[in-house]
Amino acid sequence: MKNIPSVGKPVSRLEGHLKVTGNAKYAGEYDATDLLYGYVVNSTVTKGKIKSIDTSEIKKMEGVVEVFTHDNRPSTAWFDFQYADMDAPPGIVFKPLKDAEIKYNGQPIALVVAESFETARWAAAKIKVVYETEDFETDLKTNRDKARDPKKGLASLLKPPPPKPTGDFQKEYEKSAVQTDSHFSHGTEHHNPMEMYASTVIYEGKDKLKIYDKTQGTINSQMYVANVFGLKMKNVQVISPFVGGGFGSGLRPQHQLFMAVMASLALKRNVRVTLDRAQMYMIGHRPPTLQHTRFGADKDGKVNAIYHKGIGETSRFEDYVEMVVNWASMLYPAENTLLEHEIVPLDVYSPLDMRAPGGSTGMHAIEVTMDEIAYQLNIDPLELRLINYSEVDKSSDKEYSSKELRKCYLEGAEKFGWNQRNPEPRSMKRGNKLVGYGMATGIWDANRIFGRAEAIMTADGKVEIKSAVTDIGTGTLTIMTQIAADELGLPIEHITFTYADSALPFAPIQGGSFTTATVGPAVQNACQALNKKLFKKAKDLEGSFLKDTAFKDVIFKEGYIVMRDKPEMKLDIKEIFKTNEGKAIRTKNSAMPNPLTYGKKARAVHSAVFVEVEVDEELGVIEVTRAITAVAAGKIINPKTAESQVLGGMIWGISKALHEETILDHQFGRYMNANLAEYHIPVHADIHDLQVIFVEEDDNFVNDLGVKGVGEIGGVGMPPAITNAIFHATGKRIYDLPIHFDRLL
Repeated sequence: MKNIPSVGKPVSRLEGHLKVTGNAKYAGEYDATDLLYGYVVNSTVTKGKIKSIDTSEIKKMEGVVEVFTHDNRPSTAWFDFQYADMDAPPGIVFKPLKDAEIKYNGQPIALVVAESFETARWAAAKIKVVYETEDFETDLKTNRDKARDPKKGLASLLKPPPPKPTGDFQKEYEKSAVQTDSHFSHGTEHHNPMEMYASTVIYEGKDKLKIYDKTQGTINSQMYVANVFGLKMKNVQVISPFVGGGFGSGLRPQHQLFMAVMASLALKRNVRVTLDRAQMYMIGHRPPTLQHTRFGADKDGKVNAIYHKGIGETSRFEDYVEMVVNWASMLYPAENTLLEHEIVPLDVYSPLDMRAPGGSTGMHAIEVTMDEIAYQLNIDPLELRLINYSEVDKSSDKEYSSKELRKCYLEGAEKFGWNQRNPEPRSMKRGNKLVGYGMATGIWDANRIFGRAEAIMTADGKVEIKSAVTDIGTGTLTIMTQIAADELGLPIEHITFTYADSALPFAPIQGGSFTTATVGPAVQNACQALNKKLFKKAKDLEGSFLKDTAFKDVIFKEGYIVMRDKPEMKLDIKEIFKTNEGKAIRTKNSAMPNPLTYGKKARAVHSAVFVEVEVDEELGVIEVTRAITAVAAGKIINPKTAESQVLGGMIWGISKALHEETILDHQFGRYMNANLAEYHIPVHADIHDLQVIFVEEDDNFVNDLGVKGVGEIGGVGMPPAITNAIFHATGKRIYDLPIHFDRLL
């Protein structure tokens, strides 16, 4: 009897057919009888107060049902509640329609509810608002003197503050053979997933709601709605099986959810609220960040002094902080470090986690600085990383649970042909184009938190696995099915994974590259517990050959319990159900890190990135002609979906380095390119030969599956590798992102 393992196989996405045929339903597509449509009205000023808001004319329009403003907003349960969701930063969470005060441009100030979307949108354009304006500040660069330390206290465990200073940075820096002193910046970026933010709320009577929401965490949205509107958790069900791109934008409940629920409860009707593309630029972004690095190294390339400071923007009402400056001492074991991070409160909406938050920002500055050291010392940039290689996270003085970064460097370099690089800038050409090679290191946390799952076997021998976890396009549905199939010894076709429903066992928000490491062990535990339950029942069967057998002496294969040493002795699991009146057998189990041991080692996923660019010598046009990312991420459950994640991150890295930037006009405090025509992202013509290598890495410390996340790591090392390749091609060191052709003319 042959049991083919599913884990480690490149299984195609199980929901792929539904998506490519258009049969997958998203939050704004669910059918509902007697459905009303809401359209959000946004502030056109950046700071001040609403003196008057006249809705009398539009309330008379045919098809308009109601207009909600701060004057007639229904009461809510929490206008003193500080933390409303799992991803809220410290501060006072923004409350839509609370009062007449305007805190940022684009703030929602009204909701028009009508019988059709078109009517609601047309009526919203007719609303008359008179403002009293105030002076505002939206420019990070001109307000950097107002930077301050983030508030202490309830900061997220996933975004720890910078480590305390070590040694004597200034003294060691001053006596270093090589010194760098560089300033970096990147602009504002917005997530721009294909799917618009939408919430369809089905009113089921007696303040009971079923909500189809665009979210990265069904239970997070459920908690938010219940807390805000004073509802019982069991009366709020949030469903989100398909998400058309998240990238962090769905980690926090967005305004459309509040608006749709508010209207539904007030009108006791089914309500859908969808934001348009321009409105999606008003609810969170990757914050513009300024960085300053000063590294000192000896003549042999050993980095002995590290200074890294980051200054990012936040709103006036929340202290959003990214982990920007912590990464250098996690990679390079300098004894003398000084790491600082400050934030500047501005009249903008709170920033929001965006794929690889902080990591893609901080590693750009760190890895470009390392490249500067390599060129000053005439040392190969790859060799410089090997000189400073460490098995210890110096920021915590803990050994890594596993670290195969050296393999990433060596295998990536060989595959790329790094040894063919002429180290002299502007020395390599291809026709009229300058050719540059650049490389960089990537690192991201390998975390896990608490999760639950349920396993249910029915009399036909098939199994349903349940978890509230979402799948934002990462392949979660597929890999959880693979994990269950392997644990139960069943073909993948016999497993159904039911997910993305808040009524199911608890799962956290999907982000931070911790979903597989969190929910996977819960699925594993539930399946193992189901096997033990089946085994116990099998032992109790009359005349069972398993009566005196221990659990460790059997295996589960294709619906049979099989003696490990005598495979001809096997029991059909369906026999158990004949004495069980055909009732389903179920288990519900949790998984979480051991608090006594989990903090004893550092945990991270690593990568090495190698990039080739071509730069037109006359026009300055930059193309990334090829790139290789070698990744060490523990066991890879599904090479196909994992490769897709890393490739997506690499493309995002190209976008961050060369394309993406939202332009804020500081005269008006408003984003000027809030559309997909002027917010530039890579298209097919920008993407060429991208390859991913997964190096072997065993790690049973992070979890029993040996799994680390791959969602973020693909984008972390690309921007600095591209920047370094541009320097090699042109001899110009550019510190600000994105790099457009005008910088090279």
